[in-house]
Amino acid sequence: MKKQVILLFTTLILLGALSSCGEFYKLEKSTNWDDLYDAANRYYDKKEFNKAIILYDRVLPVIRGSGKAELAEFNYAYSHFRTKRYIEAAGYFKTFFDTYNRSPLAEEALFMNSYSLYLDSPDYNLDQRSSRDAVNAIQLFMNRFPESDSYERALSMIDDLQRRFEEKAFEESKMYYRLTEGLFPGEFYRACIINFQNFAKSYPDSKYNEELAFKLVEVSVSYAQRSVFDKKEERLKDSMTFGESFKVKYPESGYVKKVNNLLSSTQTELESHYRLKEDYEKRTAEAKRIIEEEEARNKEASEALRNVEN
Repeated sequence: MKKQVILLFTTLILLGALSSCGEFYKLEKSTNWDDLYDAANRYYDKKEFNKAIILYDRVLPVIRGSGKAELAEFNYAYSHFRTKRYIEAAGYFKTFFDTYNRSPLAEEALFMNSYSLYLDSPDYNLDQRSSRDAVNAIQLFMNRFPESDSYERALSMIDDLQRRFEEKAFEESKMYYRLTEGLFPGEFYRACIINFQNFAKSYPDSKYNEELAFKLVEVSVSYAQRSVFDKKEERLKDSMTFGESFKVKYPESGYVKKVNNLLSSTQTELESHYRLKEDYEKRTAEAKRIIEEEEARNKEASEALRNVEN
């Protein structure tokens, strides 16, 4: 008896499903736009969003510009959002806002445009161009509706995206730092220095600034030590400046001892460089003097020879 009840119940479900499929199939082929419009809204209300999208696709080109279009286009955008087609949803919500900017639904549509882009934005370790599009959309919403109930939510979305940008920038900084440890660091030292400085400017309140400020000292010292003679003095002085700035900004840092050691070694190298520079300048001056004396003697000899010939 129990098996028969289960079988009957299953059969009824299948018959209902087949009936529903048959009804939807007929609607897909229908040219009765009123029926299609009503059915699309009905499927939307029943949360059968994929079916609603198919019917809205049929009916929207026909009813666009009529009184029915506003609700249909709004539901159409939400149907894409509910099926997690966030990029498409964002586009449809923005189109709705541009078309019906005086509608009572306009504020929600513009927020959903930005929210859809926010949900589609990737993790911090991926390309963040789409996240920047989301930031622009959120800022547009906040500027347009500063008194909105969704304003604080939009602000939290901006903060979250900014944290992703910060994480992305920090990962890039670490990448440059790792490259300086390779066999051919070359210009990676300079790229590191520029990157660390730009990070501090872009994210002045970042929790990573102390670590990167120390690495800036570390990298600048290595860069100076490996520099050609003509550039060495300037770069050693730069690393001293970075070190002193670090101690002023982070006097209680756990890196201070290491910074002091780097400054000490840099000062020693700078003094050694001054001695080499002084010796080089003396040798250069002496060589120049010898050349000038030789040229003077040759000139005198040439003049004496010409006098004899005359």
